[in-house]
Amino acid sequence: MYVFVCEDSPEGIFTGVYDACASRLGHKNIRLTTGEPENYELFSEYRTVTPSVEKTAKVVRTLNERFGREFYEAIYQTAMAREFPYKPGASHKPAMDKADAIYRTILLAFSCNDGNRVLLALGEPCVMRVFELCRATNREAAHLLGFLRFKELENGVLFATIHPKNNVLPYLAEHFTDRLSPENFMIFDETRNTVAIHRAGKGYLLTDATDLDRDRLTRCSANEAEYQKLWLAFFDSIALLEKPGGDHALSHLKPLFRHNNNFAHNDSSLCCVSTMI
Repeated sequence: MYVFVCEDSPEGIFTGVYDACASRLGHKNIRLTTGEPENYELFSEYRTVTPSVEKTAKVVRTLNERFGREFYEAIYQTAMAREFPYKPGASHKPAMDKADAIYRTILLAFSCNDGNRVLLALGEPCVMRVFELCRATNREAAHLLGFLRFKELENGVLFATIHPKNNVLPYLAEHFTDRLSPENFMIFDETRNTVAIHRAGKGYLLTDATDLDRDRLTRCSANEAEYQKLWLAFFDSIALLEKPGGDHALSHLKPLFRHNNNFAHNDSSLCCVSTMI
């Protein structure tokens, strides 16, 4: 068995798919994995895949031209999903690695030349895995689009922090680039230490956030501070803190409202929101 070890990114996985197809080693003799395996298998040859922009572009172009935009989006969203590692001793069977699931799903699409038909074949383990991961990415992106709120810094830049399980930052950046085109804004993914930077009237840029000035990000404009006080005062005034089961409802809301600057440090305000559920 030949194991292609890919970087856990769309570029890494798509490059792995390209290298696996170009190797001519036989699809049955190839398996893709994301990240270095904890335990190496006997009689398996491991090949490290170096991400390539050129190879990635070729795979993206082929998927779009041969199988359509919907098929490509499903594969891309799967590549952006978080890979949950299998823990030894767990009762459930380890899930198929997302890189291998993507590879097998693409091979199925080539075999029948119909991407939409392949996505409906949930009886295939690789397609089912793609479906599960794609759904997880879509759900989290939808939640963040509904609950994310920007705050205005003292320099006029709009700033928001997210802590997603899946890598949904590109989706959010693309969405808000369209919605907030005249604004300068930043979205900081604290989980992966990456940031999307958008300049007014231009596109966005994804970059590493290691050199981000965290102290400056805490300095809000005078208008922002005033609006936050008004917003919290409104929710405090209508909160029903004595509602039975309020703590239980609050526990489900906290992960969502942690992306809303107005609720970040105010549990009493969340209680009134729970009364509307």
